[in-house]
Amino acid sequence: MNFSIIFLSGTKQIYVGFLISGFQNLQHSDYYFIFLAFIYLATLIANIILMSVIWLSECLHTPKYMAVFNLSVVDLSISTALIPKCIHQFLFDSRLVLYETCLAQLFFVHSFYALESLSLVVMSYERLVSICFPLRSSTISTNTRMFIIIVFCWVLTFSYFIVVLMFIARLSFCRPVPLIKSYFCDHGPVFKEACSSYSANWTIASVYTVTFIFLPFALIIISYVCIIVALSRIASAQGRWKAFKTCTAHLALVVIFFIPVLVTYMIVWTNLPVDTDSRILNTSLAATLPPLLNPIIYTLKTEEVMEQIKNFLRKQKPAPQTTDIQT
Repeated sequence: MNFSIIFLSGTKQIYVGFLISGFQNLQHSDYYFIFLAFIYLATLIANIILMSVIWLSECLHTPKYMAVFNLSVVDLSISTALIPKCIHQFLFDSRLVLYETCLAQLFFVHSFYALESLSLVVMSYERLVSICFPLRSSTISTNTRMFIIIVFCWVLTFSYFIVVLMFIARLSFCRPVPLIKSYFCDHGPVFKEACSSYSANWTIASVYTVTFIFLPFALIIISYVCIIVALSRIASAQGRWKAFKTCTAHLALVVIFFIPVLVTYMIVWTNLPVDTDSRILNTSLAATLPPLLNPIIYTLKTEEVMEQIKNFLRKQKPAPQTTDIQT
């Protein structure tokens, strides 16, 4: 077994890894992990279908669908970083996670979770430009500019969590195998097991919450305030509804992602006593359900995507055979 060797005050400290506690008293928890397996499989199928439709349809090669494609990539990534490891722990009853593996999971899960939030902000920016500046939207929001914005979000997020890992690596743990009270290598439960001071890690976690949760949510609210003001200037009610209808899919994604997250963080910040199993159940559902629901909602509520799917299905149907009748 591989493990990390860390020297502390002249004494060799061997950190084998972390023990994931998972659910402690939840009845029928086995069925929950089977449920997560189906969630993961459905997430893969739904996102791959949506990404394929966007990739193969030239009419969807626009800034709007570049943002949607990016969200699907993030959805696939966060589910892959989180769910397979949870299922592996359940199937093989292996709750021990090696030190390096734990840090890798921490990095990728939290990075993609932050990217999910930023992706929703990017989509709200695209809706803001399209509705508030309809005559100039094609020049303001171009494919190149959207690509640069998306790349910036990825670089910003991964750079931030490299710093997070650096501060985690500086911590000293009193036991070779600390017990993590979560269902994966979560940032907070990991650094709280350190016997050295983790005040810097707590500050980093607070900055993360503000930068990648509350600030994006505030930006989305501001964008929709501007959108509502712009829609109020449209004379006909039918015109207002037609323009607002293009935002309903994005609004649904925002509600599904942010409401559970905000409720969780508000509970943590108010120091309300929450049962460990209830917290794990809430956070796991908040992390695994949006990647499944996002492509389904966006497909069903977006006419352009549905039309392209219908076109693909029509092309797959065999042409009716005709027989020539010779007389």
